[in-house]
Amino acid sequence: MSEKPFDVVGVGLNATDTLLVVPKFPRYGGKVAFETELTSPGGQVATALVTCAKLGLRVKYIGTIGDDERGRIQWESLQGLGIDLTHVQRRRNCPNQSAYILIDRSTGERTVLWHRPECLRIDPDEIAPEQITCGRLLHIDGHDTPAVAKAAAIARQASIPVTVDVDTIYAGFEHVLPNVDYLIASSEFPSNWTHEPDPFRALEILQKEYGMRVAAMTLGADGALARYNGRYYYSPGFVVRCVDTTGAGDVFHGAFCYAILNGMSIERALEFSNAMAALNCTGLGARGAIATRAEAEQLMSRGERRINPEYARGAQVARP
Repeated sequence: MSEKPFDVVGVGLNATDTLLVVPKFPRYGGKVAFETELTSPGGQVATALVTCAKLGLRVKYIGTIGDDERGRIQWESLQGLGIDLTHVQRRRNCPNQSAYILIDRSTGERTVLWHRPECLRIDPDEIAPEQITCGRLLHIDGHDTPAVAKAAAIARQASIPVTVDVDTIYAGFEHVLPNVDYLIASSEFPSNWTHEPDPFRALEILQKEYGMRVAAMTLGADGALARYNGRYYYSPGFVVRCVDTTGAGDVFHGAFCYAILNGMSIERALEFSNAMAALNCTGLGARGAIATRAEAEQLMSRGERRINPEYARGAQVARP
């Protein structure tokens, strides 16, 4: 059997961000001068794929990009890393997805205001089996639900593992979840989907209902929590000098794809992904400080961890 041409195929969002750094968030109705303005590429799946590419994986992106200046910035950022863009559609007379991100310099936390025009929607008829089966792993988000549902179904039929990044409830997402192997959701999604406030129980319900191999959630500065083989694993977050949290979750997902393809255990995969996410927070922008594997492993071996006792009590805690 010949080797597949790509390690990771991604279907989903990209965005071009305008970052505004302020000394501190103003009170509601207030006013504050911003210190820095920066335009940079981002987006859930696109940034995860950039992470994969920078870690040395062969990457293909399937999505849509506008034909404006923001679209040009996004296209060139992906093309410059050698990511295959054969099946990226550049939509005419359509602006690219954009976001305005306010970053509190005192904490590095951000607030995102975003817009995606309807003209960027991916139609499921535009997803062909050969676009998906050329990769060893499929990574998706939830926004264009019918399209990613079709991609996940194709991958499942071809025995290709599927990872998903989902942060909110999308109509029809119940058609995606049965074909997911690795669910890495936001901290809010499991409870919102299952109506179960306890995060451990919510992950268990999701895993038992849809049969995914790993059901997990990212926890921001507190790290990540996962359920695998009937056990819970908690990987604490790393303490770094945080400049900007934009893109941390997307980098986590890209690192997790890399970890799965490289046969890491669930404990090590979570730790590695946490380290990559933390290091990205030391730079400005969604892709401001994507680290090397060596840099992530150095943080894993020497870095200080922030352990949340709520998660540590009910799970096996990853240790250095």
